[in-house]
Amino acid sequence: MMNLKPSAAEILLWLFVLNLGVAFGAGLYEHRISLPRWLDVTGAHWSAEAARQDDVGRRFWGFVTTGPLTLLTLASLYFAMRATGPLRSWWLAAALVALVDRLLTFSYFIPTMVRLMQSPDAPAAVETAMRWARMNQLRHVLAGGAWLAALQALSWLRVTRGA
Repeated sequence: MMNLKPSAAEILLWLFVLNLGVAFGAGLYEHRISLPRWLDVTGAHWSAEAARQDDVGRRFWGFVTTGPLTLLTLASLYFAMRATGPLRSWWLAAALVALVDRLLTFSYFIPTMVRLMQSPDAPAAVETAMRWARMNQLRHVLAGGAWLAALQALSWLRVTRGA
């Protein structure tokens, strides 16, 4: 009889994959749908009021990535170091890429958006918001890369379990 009870590491990897997928998709949604409400690139205007009304940092991101993804990333680093073979390589790659994303988020993206939400519609705010939006493309690449690597790790988890 096969043991169908997943280990803590397996559950963690599943949660990591799911959370990364949600974060990646939500990041693309925010960039495509919400950001144009805040930043009018063609007219060079920044709307701090629209950004405050949406308040996606406290209404969404805090519950999805700020806390949960950060904790899952740190736990993934711990468990990935204890894994073996291709599972270890893919899981560690996913966790390290996610860690870079988390570090950029806490050191640049969150503080910059907090400042922007208090900024008037001025050329300096527009320039900062445009830089934030361009840098956000890097965050999409990191989140997508971490998600794909975590999915690959998940496929190796199945192989190592013998399923």
